[in-house]
Amino acid sequence: MRKILIALICVFFASCGSNTSIVSSWKDPNATLSKEQFKKVLVVALAKDESTRRATENRIASINPTVLNPSFNYLNQQNLNLTQEQKISIVQSEGFDGAITLRFIRADKQTEYVPGTSNYYGGMGYPGMGYGYVGGYGMGYGAGFGGWYGAYAPAYYTPGYYQENVYYYIETNIFDLKNNKLVWSATTKSLDVSDINTTVDEIMEACVQQMRADGYMDPKAKK
Repeated sequence: MRKILIALICVFFASCGSNTSIVSSWKDPNATLSKEQFKKVLVVALAKDESTRRATENRIASINPTVLNPSFNYLNQQNLNLTQEQKISIVQSEGFDGAITLRFIRADKQTEYVPGTSNYYGGMGYPGMGYGYVGGYGMGYGAGFGGWYGAYAPAYYTPGYYQENVYYYIETNIFDLKNNKLVWSATTKSLDVSDINTTVDEIMEACVQQMRADGYMDPKAKK
């Protein structure tokens, strides 16, 4: 599992900027990545539609296909009506010792103010003769239009405005299936979820950083 998360860093830290941030996180006081040593991890995305579920699980599993496995290959329509205990039994019988889960929590609309900006549209060149004294401080005779415009052009102001943003909150968990317990959890919020792959990448990137901060993952682990 340690190699999996280091691989996550290598893949996701290559991106620039992010619309996703951590809202909160929790760690089992006794759990660390080095103690887990997961060898086969189930990736579970709880989504309303099957296409979103598959896209999310496949994106995460693609990081390390030999260890990370999409849950739709094991938990599907055929065993939809099984009890919780029966589903866990299926997972354990397949040799899974860890699980990463993602669950949509809610969407919040927020109205935010975008400040205005000031722009200076001058600067076509310096005065040809420099500043001179002509009945007071002003432009010296012989200065070209560029110098005059550069000195006196006004600043233009773009007013601020309000915009409505929608933030999507996702819960990400890591389970120790050997002991059937939660070892790490975090909630993230994402501003732009128009592209599933990008959003999943950003969520994983934010989670890896938080795992380091929480002490679940060694902050000195090399990429």
